[in-house]
Amino acid sequence: MSEHYDVVVAGAGPAGAQCARDLAQRNYDVLVLEAEPEDGFPRQSNKSTAGTFASMTGAFGIPDDVVMQYTDEVVLESPNEHFVQTQPGAVLEFAEFKQWLVAEGREHGAEYRFDARVNNPIMDDGDIVGVQYDGDEEVYADIVVDATGPAAPLAKKLGVCDLQRQHQAVGIEWEMEGVDVDHPDFADLSNAMMLRLDHDVVPGGYSWIFHTGEDTAKVGLCYIQHERYQQYGDTSRSIDEHLEAWLDEDPRFENAERIADKQQHRGSAHIQMPDSFSTDNFMAIGDTVPTIDPLWGEGIHKGMESARAAAITADRCLMGTETDTSADAMSIYDDLWKSRVAPDMRRRLAMTQLLYLAPNDRYDRLMDDLNAMDVETLSEANEGGLRGISKLVHFDDLPLLARFAKQRLAER
Repeated sequence: MSEHYDVVVAGAGPAGAQCARDLAQRNYDVLVLEAEPEDGFPRQSNKSTAGTFASMTGAFGIPDDVVMQYTDEVVLESPNEHFVQTQPGAVLEFAEFKQWLVAEGREHGAEYRFDARVNNPIMDDGDIVGVQYDGDEEVYADIVVDATGPAAPLAKKLGVCDLQRQHQAVGIEWEMEGVDVDHPDFADLSNAMMLRLDHDVVPGGYSWIFHTGEDTAKVGLCYIQHERYQQYGDTSRSIDEHLEAWLDEDPRFENAERIADKQQHRGSAHIQMPDSFSTDNFMAIGDTVPTIDPLWGEGIHKGMESARAAAITADRCLMGTETDTSADAMSIYDDLWKSRVAPDMRRRLAMTQLLYLAPNDRYDRLMDDLNAMDVETLSEANEGGLRGISKLVHFDDLPLLARFAKQRLAER
């Protein structure tokens, strides 16, 4: 007898585990297949900086015991200036957060199988009806959810996503102690998450310091190997060497050391517009479609929201005596993604691409502009509103805008 579930989820990251948690709470039979072994989980996929905002921790009931540090401010740095915004947030202990989500799902009845790598969809008359895992093991479901991240073994084969290498962001991070979070030459980073725009540190990307208590912090950087990276960067350097250079040069790390029992966090995500989200009997969630916020780099909240949108969709398609998991019915998820998960995604993506094209002196001017803006206009700009964005654009930005337009046309 073939095994059959209401929903099979591939991947036990934040998106996959949250989707299973939501569906199990609605009393659906849910199976989660995770490639990693349970012993030590998540050793291989402990890749996130895990900085998020209070709106996420409140909306999903995240407990205090998986939070390393609650923060009060977001700090933006340029080479010579900075901007501080009051914005409550939280830096999570990512491994413990993922373990908590799994435990929550199990408590409500979700089944988990570890050491179970999904490799292929099972097709029937052109539609996915189940998955193969661990080679030739099979399981069937009314709905299959791909939450495997950029690997996307199901979504790619179904033609739901096309993750392009030129839009892949790569990142690296260490947890460190001895960090001078209140150095006199910089903004006070006590109880703060800081992002730095500086091509001398990270060509075509950004670096960060997230305070995790006392003199400890998560320290890392991320970039895309696009035009600005090629122009400003030393392409002979690895991402590790870029981070080492910043640690050597920034006085805040003069006495800092890596925390011995903490592993390095290394990962990737795609910053591009998703092609699609679903098809018959199928949805892709989290980083399987490009869900990371392009402007702030925040991915956990977006991934969790996509999981909740998928669970709502599955509930609507499976409830009652007449189930409907056709592509048309599953497109509810597409609508929810565009309205709830990432509204104004295209405009925010354009803002991000334009930001990476700017030179260092323009970053300094951006900090001055932000410091001069009122809270309402700043919020509007952050959400992608045209009026807010217009306050950040100057006449002498025209050559930069022309270069951006030329690049966008070339991409098309």
